[in-house]
Amino acid sequence: MMKMKRLLCIVSCMNAGGAETFLMKIYRNLNREKYQMDFCVNGQGLYDDEIKEKGGRIFIVPPKSKNPFKTFKAIKNIVKENKYNYVIRVNEHSLSTLDLLAAKRGGARNLIMRSSNAATLGKFNTFLHKLFFFMPRIIPTVKIAPSKKAAEYTFGKKAVKNNKINILHNSLKTADYKYSNEGNMQVRDEFNLQDKFVIGHIGRFNYQKNHTFIIDVFKHFCERNDKARLLLVGQGERIEEIKKYVRDLKIEDKVIFAGVRKDVRNLLSAMDVFLFPSFFEGLPNTVVEAQTCGLPCLIADTITEEVAITSLVEFKSLKESGEAWANKLVEMSDSEKKERQAFAQDVVLQGYEIEQTVRQFEEIIFENKYE
Repeated sequence: MMKMKRLLCIVSCMNAGGAETFLMKIYRNLNREKYQMDFCVNGQGLYDDEIKEKGGRIFIVPPKSKNPFKTFKAIKNIVKENKYNYVIRVNEHSLSTLDLLAAKRGGARNLIMRSSNAATLGKFNTFLHKLFFFMPRIIPTVKIAPSKKAAEYTFGKKAVKNNKINILHNSLKTADYKYSNEGNMQVRDEFNLQDKFVIGHIGRFNYQKNHTFIIDVFKHFCERNDKARLLLVGQGERIEEIKKYVRDLKIEDKVIFAGVRKDVRNLLSAMDVFLFPSFFEGLPNTVVEAQTCGLPCLIADTITEEVAITSLVEFKSLKESGEAWANKLVEMSDSEKKERQAFAQDVVLQGYEIEQTVRQFEEIIFENKYE
């Protein structure tokens, strides 16, 4: 009988962020008769119970920010004691590669890095990324990214040009995100949105997602549509700051803070347009999910064009004003409505069905020379 191969995934915490959601989509569809995924994290997360139910293990180590030497030693010991040969690190910046180095010292030979973004948060993290830029170029034995922009950010343009990077789509099970009329009504009933025009956003409340600009755009849109409502899904360090900004603008009766939710399909189904003006992204899961749900998307041109896998995506510059963005939303709201359920098939045809990506993932990770 073939011995099961186990992959240790090193991430900060298994919460509902884009990189973590990608791993969970892979995990749910993995051939678990042959492969298993375990997780090395800094604390408890949203997906922990599901991971354990599927047979995965969770190891908690101290964050590098508190004691990098303890973290390095803990990862090395976990890899050594459990004889992990396959280890993946989801990249935040170049210094994250230290975790793969720890895994190598613990005996792992298959060292995988996945670039999940095209920039990083804060001046200090940007400094660290530039200082240790060489590490993700020489330590990983397998390099993965969701887009060309994310690949270049972590691994360099030369590696992309020489086809040294495996581009793996931020795929999904399309049936889980296809438009649902029932889900639409359920969310609209919950938040009293029956006759409203709903602008939506799903994302962590941090600098990257640009929530202040979202509020500015929405304020201008409200001046043109008194039935407008803003549905914000997520949590994060800036949420109280954004709530105060909403109160200061006196639009708190029009903005809904829904928190972290698992019914993403229903939430997307209840939205009329998806607003996503991030300062940077790798290839955002939520924009792919929104398109699968047939939802028109207005997104920043800082985001890779590869995310536009259907005709639903419109790009706009962050150099333009909130009023200009609101005018574009008005234009989009007045355009002819399309059959939303039909777009799930377009996503499949573009190669974003999860089963296809999982097979690629299994081949890239487990079927290589370091056996």
